[in-house]
Amino acid sequence: MSGTTLQGELSVRTEVVHVVRGEVDQAPPVGHGRGDSAFTAPALDLDRLVWPRTEPGPAFDVPSAEIVDLLVETGEALKADREGLLAEALDRMVRISPLPAEVLERAYAVLWRSFQRTNLHAQIDHELGGADVLDGWREVRLPEGRIAATRAFPPRLVHIIAGNAPGVAAMSVVRGALTKGVNLLKLPSNDLFTATAILRTMASVAPGHPVVRSFSAVYWRGGDETVESVLFRPQFFDKLVAWGGESTIRGALKYVGPGFELVSFDPKTSISVIGREAFASEETLRQAVEAAAADATFFNQQACVASRFQFVEGTEQDADRYAELLCERLGVAREFSSADGPRVAGELREEIDVLRSLAPEYRVWGTYDGRGLVIRSPEPVDFHPDGKIVNVVPVATLTDAVTHAGVATQTVGVYPDTRKPELRDALACAGVQRVVSLGRAGGMPPGLSHDGFYPLQRLMRWVNDE
Repeated sequence: MSGTTLQGELSVRTEVVHVVRGEVDQAPPVGHGRGDSAFTAPALDLDRLVWPRTEPGPAFDVPSAEIVDLLVETGEALKADREGLLAEALDRMVRISPLPAEVLERAYAVLWRSFQRTNLHAQIDHELGGADVLDGWREVRLPEGRIAATRAFPPRLVHIIAGNAPGVAAMSVVRGALTKGVNLLKLPSNDLFTATAILRTMASVAPGHPVVRSFSAVYWRGGDETVESVLFRPQFFDKLVAWGGESTIRGALKYVGPGFELVSFDPKTSISVIGREAFASEETLRQAVEAAAADATFFNQQACVASRFQFVEGTEQDADRYAELLCERLGVAREFSSADGPRVAGELREEIDVLRSLAPEYRVWGTYDGRGLVIRSPEPVDFHPDGKIVNVVPVATLTDAVTHAGVATQTVGVYPDTRKPELRDALACAGVQRVVSLGRAGGMPPGLSHDGFYPLQRLMRWVNDE
């Protein structure tokens, strides 16, 4: 492990908690990071982070109904936060997260939603076809009349979770628990606290429960071969569940081989397409703009579902009218966004300043103060809009907008709803994974596919008795 511990620094460094097999780790602290980002975390004992294949995991034989009950109770405990574990995590998150405190507060306040009973049953029923295949062997009649059986067997999983939204940690814990498998969560440097707060809350609900003992959550520096070359092996784990940017995914790929599979939630961008119906009246235009602004500012545009490019069916003048109104609505606080986002970085400012000089072919609304900025251009800009920046592009028809979607496009918001049927097959063909009503990009309903596959189905080990 990298990092050194200086006794005099421990009092000023943020303390990160590790959970190992359901219990708070009491190992001596080790220092990480520098300056304002410095923190301590318990030294790793790699042997304690793996479960031997010579014996089943703690929760392999726990009925799924019992696991659902435990998760529901955990959600209620998160909602009440009587022990202050979420409050403690939030206080520490504010110091390291790029998200403003008010957005983090609102995100933490709704973490319990991931643990609602209806959501849990939706995942089991829609992704696996029912709990019977989790709790035992499902009989299958083969074409020649023979009877076989199949089971979704509990896996051994390493999760490299993303820190751009606290809900990722909740989603990972829920999915890991529903699999009945053993789970090692790597804490991301921009969210060192949410996952362990959730696991500690679960432990307070049911100390020593098999599901509780099935989880560990620890930090190591991403790409640290002294850790990953030891852990990322098929004798310890079946699958590496990786969220994050291209460097994270490429780093994970080098460990993939026979018996050790990558389940990747790849880096994505999202777009919006707005039909000419938006210009039918002032009211419809404002409705479309409000929905588009909500999609663009989800977690201050840090989430994959946040729209960055918006294609408007109409003339250049229509697009300008839309862009001006959109800029006004970007600087509005919503459940998962703040009025003030991060100030535009220097590199982007230089790019945008050049575009300002190219008027009227390009037009720019807004400033660099983080409250939102809109660029209207004849083609999508060749840089990545970020920090509440939206690129508006006029198109003659919405079909023309489809040409700008690809395999890296996760979500497409469409206005009005009636235009979705004419676009969704072409968008799917282009590589898009989600087509939603404009304004509904944020969050993903439980039980549906995620990034083009059913996560629970993909996480399980499917075994046949033939």
